[in-house]
Amino acid sequence: MSTTETVASLTVERLASGVAVLTINRPEARNAVDLATARAISGALDTLDDDPNCRVIVLTGAGGHFSAGMDLKAFRATGERPVDDKRGPFGLVRKPPNTPLVAAVEGAAMGGGFEIALSCDLIVAAEDAVFGLPEVQRGLTAAGGGLLRLPSRIPYHLAMEAALTGRRLTAGWCAEQGLVNRIAPSGRALDTALDLAEEISGNGPLAVQATKKVIIESGNWATDEAFERQEAIVDPVRHSADAREGAAAFAEKRRSVWTGS
Repeated sequence: MSTTETVASLTVERLASGVAVLTINRPEARNAVDLATARAISGALDTLDDDPNCRVIVLTGAGGHFSAGMDLKAFRATGERPVDDKRGPFGLVRKPPNTPLVAAVEGAAMGGGFEIALSCDLIVAAEDAVFGLPEVQRGLTAAGGGLLRLPSRIPYHLAMEAALTGRRLTAGWCAEQGLVNRIAPSGRALDTALDLAEEISGNGPLAVQATKKVIIESGNWATDEAFERQEAIVDPVRHSADAREGAAAFAEKRRSVWTGS
């Protein structure tokens, strides 16, 4: 059984599998994010991070497009920028959630839309999806995390070329560079993302969150302290009820029943 609610053009659907689907629902604006939607995304991520029943989040856009990034009409009219006080631009790129986040990309993820996808932990793209940071073509810079994240995801020179030219990047090219996890048939990105999310949600939730935390934070750790810092994160998981349940389920050849404790 699932439940659905909508706040400021953001639809949040909670599935029985422990997966939540966030859909930016502004198809008339190619899902460009205004301030109200950015705040709704931030608030939804806060709520889902605090919910032990939510194990994975999928982020997508309505109407065949992922997101065009910032709502330029709102910016031109009033100077409004979609920057949330807590999570930054678009309600997530400065401070993504602790819960694993999967982008399901149909159509265009350009500019801020690409930066939103880059802030996710995994990316599923339709075969005809396109990505890019075209800001330089408009005399601007990609200040929503694209310039910070892209060079760590693909080779330096390819990231530099993409950022300096602003050209469109096909889903196939992104997959070849390891930037996209799965390629789906056109119109099936969400279905494929849900399959991936449900595979993750079937694992121990404490272990999944600790794994994400180590991978993200270890990039800033000194080599001689890395194992000690990792131990502080993983040791509580090792002594959890879920760890005992996982071992018992393996021995008894049954599916684990996780409690998140």
